[in-house]
Amino acid sequence: MTYCVGMMLDTGLVLMSDTRTNSGVDNISSFRKMFHWSVPGERIIAIMNSGNLATTQSVISQLEERGKAPEDRHNSLLEAPTMYQIATLVGNLLCETIKNRDADNGPEGSGQFQATLILAGQIKGMEPRLFLIYPEGNFIEASVDTPFFQIGETKYGRPIILRGYDHSMSFEDAVKLLMVSFDSTLKANLSVGMPLDLMVLARDRFEPLHARRINEADPYFRIISSGWGEALRRAFHALPDYTFEEGIKPA
Repeated sequence: MTYCVGMMLDTGLVLMSDTRTNSGVDNISSFRKMFHWSVPGERIIAIMNSGNLATTQSVISQLEERGKAPEDRHNSLLEAPTMYQIATLVGNLLCETIKNRDADNGPEGSGQFQATLILAGQIKGMEPRLFLIYPEGNFIEASVDTPFFQIGETKYGRPIILRGYDHSMSFEDAVKLLMVSFDSTLKANLSVGMPLDLMVLARDRFEPLHARRINEADPYFRIISSGWGEALRRAFHALPDYTFEEGIKPA
């Protein structure tokens, strides 16, 4: 399983992903799920993936190769003129890859190679943009009403983001919020695991403002994990007590 989040802020984009993949409890491993490409001073593109590992690795490899081969540069992340066209390119590639794998494996393989992507980035002279790309190749774009996307095991970390998100929050607060969201997911689901990858893309910078890998021994993540647990316990005990008598017992 997977947990990845892409979040839009007034100042840019914040991305975080886990690295765990598994095909059963006795076959667990780690693979990077966050990738980025940049042209200094001109554009930065990032992709996070969820789903069948062979499918997502094939899509990423094809995108890498298109950027290297001169004859394919017109059809690459490094040359497409808008983020919308990049989303279309990536969506078509994802859909084509899934169809080819399903066809190669016959009826029994149908639906086994599904994958979903989060695409984020900015091209010079345009706004930062964030897309959620479905296995069918179609996609939706983040907006004021939907300012973040999640893929993979979303249900445990989503309430945290819904309660804590604000579009004007600082990058530092956004990272803290995502740390709490991931900690809640890690506690609830063994199919999501560390290390975590973090990337902050500041508006008009065209290179990562901040990027790092967070492992289990990371001091800040451990403080967030223990602090959040303690804060929840304090908040719980601060709530009014339930009583079997009519009415509410004063706190």
